[in-house]
Amino acid sequence: MRTLTQTDLKSPRSLIILAVFLAVVIGVGALIGFSTAPTEWYAGLHKPPFNPPNWLFAPVWFALYVLIAVAGWRTYLAEPGGTAMKLWYAQMGLNWLWSPVFFSLHLLWPAFIVILAIFALIIAFITNRAYRDRISAWLFVPYAAWVGFASLLNLAIAALN
Repeated sequence: MRTLTQTDLKSPRSLIILAVFLAVVIGVGALIGFSTAPTEWYAGLHKPPFNPPNWLFAPVWFALYVLIAVAGWRTYLAEPGGTAMKLWYAQMGLNWLWSPVFFSLHLLWPAFIVILAIFALIIAFITNRAYRDRISAWLFVPYAAWVGFASLLNLAIAALN
């Protein structure tokens, strides 16, 4: 494990890696978001009273994807093959899987299983990074909060339908 320095973070190589992380995380997230946007099927589902308006999801996910990308970048620079990076890749893969499972395949309960796995991986990432790179750990806290809320929302929608 390496300790990141300001020089590490500001090097041209590091900034290129950051740009790649941002482009991939935001780009793939946006592509999946557009291709699985809620349809009449979702509009017709029974939803709990705490269901946020649809317009809120895109800006929240954009902000979260920036935080996720930065945490991934920092972790990659410190430990490209380490446990934390494996946790980061795993949560990202499941993150991108959830929308197609929920919105395209209409599999509410399997989507709930996926989101619980995402939440567990987020907590594992935070725990792993807490003493090695507090910034990366803290960058995942809003993500954990949102996925925790989204898990309750997924559960409520599945139970109501």
